[in-house]
Amino acid sequence: MLSAPGSIRRPAPVALALTLGMLLAAAALPAQPSTTYPKAPPLPDLTGKVALVTGSTDGLGRDVARRLAAAGARVLVTGRSAARGDSLVDEITASGKGSAKFYRADLASLDEVVRLADAVVRDNRRLDLLVNNAGVGFVFDTTRKFSADGHEIHFAVNYLAHFLLTKRLLPLIAASAPARIINVSSGSQTPIDFADVMMTTGFNGGRAYAQSKLAQVMMTIDMAPALELKGVVTYSLHPATTMGTTMALALKVKPRSTIAEGVESVVNAITTTEPTGTYFNQLRPVKAQAQAYDPQAREKLRALSERLVGER
Repeated sequence: MLSAPGSIRRPAPVALALTLGMLLAAAALPAQPSTTYPKAPPLPDLTGKVALVTGSTDGLGRDVARRLAAAGARVLVTGRSAARGDSLVDEITASGKGSAKFYRADLASLDEVVRLADAVVRDNRRLDLLVNNAGVGFVFDTTRKFSADGHEIHFAVNYLAHFLLTKRLLPLIAASAPARIINVSSGSQTPIDFADVMMTTGFNGGRAYAQSKLAQVMMTIDMAPALELKGVVTYSLHPATTMGTTMALALKVKPRSTIAEGVESVVNAITTTEPTGTYFNQLRPVKAQAQAYDPQAREKLRALSERLVGER
């Protein structure tokens, strides 16, 4: 329920949730993804509700958008590809259930995040659900990649863009309460080194990815108490291990899970009545990496994030 510098490279945001250890082993595993897995409770009737899903032109985000529209929601589709975005809008329109609108945005640019947020606020009277799903994962890389703003790409796209987007959209979300914010994270989590968040030394793609995913969980826990007072609940989750997404295929690893399994995890977070701030491993509430529960670490992350996004 919806209730209580180097050269700049801009990789396409794609939906993924890759537990690193499982990812590294997956290429050697011949097993096919299971077609039987726990199912989330059904979505309620979402007629009249508005939901934004980042990274919804492909993979997990696309199928989450379809599920929300099938329940009657108006879905705000975001991504870099206008062709894929428009095709999903056309598909949802033709289904006769729910509705959709596409917003093109590259989350590797904080200026584009601001433009996205401004457009959403301009065009919509309410926002009942925000699913922060878009992400990148160059887990085998040993060379850093950068966002348009010069930040390490995993931290920039997976975490910082969503921090800024949530911040800009929060007045609209709170005005639509009861409302909900879902952060699609990963079981791959490693503590943030606040002395070198951008990993200028000893860079490792897997660690950069895992650090950014823990940052999402920390953001969720950090903002939960204040949001609850506004009638907004928030959750983070690991949707499934090595789903058959564009990212997994690009890495040439064998999928261990289906995208459909990941969708169930997101739907569970949309319907759960667990305490706000809960982190889920798929449908099961679990503890995240220990740093997520360190108030001083969360305060450091919040202060850093505010400084990096500036006055945008």
